[in-house]
Amino acid sequence: MRQEKRSYGRVLVVSTLVGCLEVALAAVVALLYVQTQPPPYARSGHAEAAGALVALTPLVGFVSFLLSLVFVLPAVALADLLSRGLGGRTAWWSAPPVVAALLAAPVLVFATYNDAETGDTLVFWASATASLSLGVVFALPRGEGLLRQVVLWGTVVVAGTGLLGALALAVGLLPAYEPPRLGPQAMAGSWIDQTGNTLVFTPDGRVTASGVGGRSQVDYPGDPAPSCSGSGTWVYESGRDVWTQQVRVDVPGCAWPVWSVGGTAREPRIQQEIGGRGSGRLYRLRKVS
Repeated sequence: MRQEKRSYGRVLVVSTLVGCLEVALAAVVALLYVQTQPPPYARSGHAEAAGALVALTPLVGFVSFLLSLVFVLPAVALADLLSRGLGGRTAWWSAPPVVAALLAAPVLVFATYNDAETGDTLVFWASATASLSLGVVFALPRGEGLLRQVVLWGTVVVAGTGLLGALALAVGLLPAYEPPRLGPQAMAGSWIDQTGNTLVFTPDGRVTASGVGGRSQVDYPGDPAPSCSGSGTWVYESGRDVWTQQVRVDVPGCAWPVWSVGGTAREPRIQQEIGGRGSGRLYRLRKVS
């Protein structure tokens, strides 16, 4: 039976699409994982992250096309040569070794130039080989409707992963992150920042500050980061849920906003946003054991 002639233009399109779908799937998995971890930014940062991913779509498509042109297209051509030597049988299993060989030189040059660790280099090489090999495997078939099938099943996998992940978060199979419920008793004690400055809370509502800041040096160019010391009072407010609990600290001469609660039950934090509302940067104090 005469085999349909290879369309390398279709190979490029299919491989580029597979690359974009891989990035979309990775983004969905990453967003689901972030929901289970203490965020390094404000809770509202997830919407901004999703918006950034959408804005990067054209760049992702261009990079995927470029990688397909440089690595996938030659790999498919080499697989075709091997298939002819096997009597026309598609040598899909040759994709990983062929892609790995094509990647070896640029990965080695990049790792040598950047003085990368051997372990990190091998992990990157293996990951890139697996990702690009998928493009080769999906682009090898020559039947009609290949592009339509890739679009359909790729969309199903990405959307299905997102829906199943959201369902798992909703029913608790994936434990969504929530700040710990502290309460006044847990607040009592010493809280320290990364440079050793402290807030010491006592059960009777008194607090002592030693060099505690709350704003970043980069927010005020040329000025030192402001800090504050002294004694005053504190009040814990439970809020309507764990996300809205806060601690009001009143020390004469210290103009702090309220402190929100973060971290985990094992390592609680109190924190406030620096650099203006929505900056995503937090100044944190951790509870001293």
